[in-house]
Amino acid sequence: MHEVVGWIAIGWNALVGAWGVGTHLAKRGVGPWFALSTVAGLALAALQVGLGLVLFAQGANPGSFHLFYGFVVLFMVAFAYIFRAQLAVSPGLRWGLLALFVAGLGIRAWMTFGRVL
Repeated sequence: MHEVVGWIAIGWNALVGAWGVGTHLAKRGVGPWFALSTVAGLALAALQVGLGLVLFAQGANPGSFHLFYGFVVLFMVAFAYIFRAQLAVSPGLRWGLLALFVAGLGIRAWMTFGRVL
């Protein structure tokens, strides 16, 4: 389940990120569907980290780099919540870049599975 949710979270955040940056470049506003999709993408990323922590608690050893990128994803979700007012200034660009960054972190976490320091 962790692997499936991971790919869904990566794909969802990549699509939302491209959508946000695209609307910014087209000088169009974002609507409520973009906000809902962004929250859903970040929630999927947080769920993914939670599933990974459950697996780790059960004895799985994904490697230190994989764990590191998982914690960075969790930090970015917290960052988005804390700075949501500042991100609302240019929402398409800022939330879009954040979603692309989270998708990139997910890809990097997938690439580093099993690697240790």
